[in-house]
Amino acid sequence: MVVGVCTLELDIPASQSLKDKRHVVKSVIARVRQSFNVSVAEVDALDSWQRATIGIVCVSADAQYAHGLLEKVIDNIERSRLDAVIADYRIEMW
Repeated sequence: MVVGVCTLELDIPASQSLKDKRHVVKSVIARVRQSFNVSVAEVDALDSWQRATIGIVCVSADAQYAHGLLEKVIDNIERSRLDAVIADYRIEMW
């Protein structure tokens, strides 16, 4: 069994309040959950208006599959969200 973990840092430059940020983050999380069979949650920078840290996790029997799935999630977020910029991400396999 392999656990793939992706830590994703988002910049949300147009956000002027926590309410604006939450709207963007909840939308990203809902879309990822709907499109991919992964667990996802906001895990850090909870009080920052223009920054969010999202954790994405998947479990698989194949490390290459898990890594590829997390890369697809990153690519999907990058293509579909114009109001959130991916500042950094890290993928780890356990």
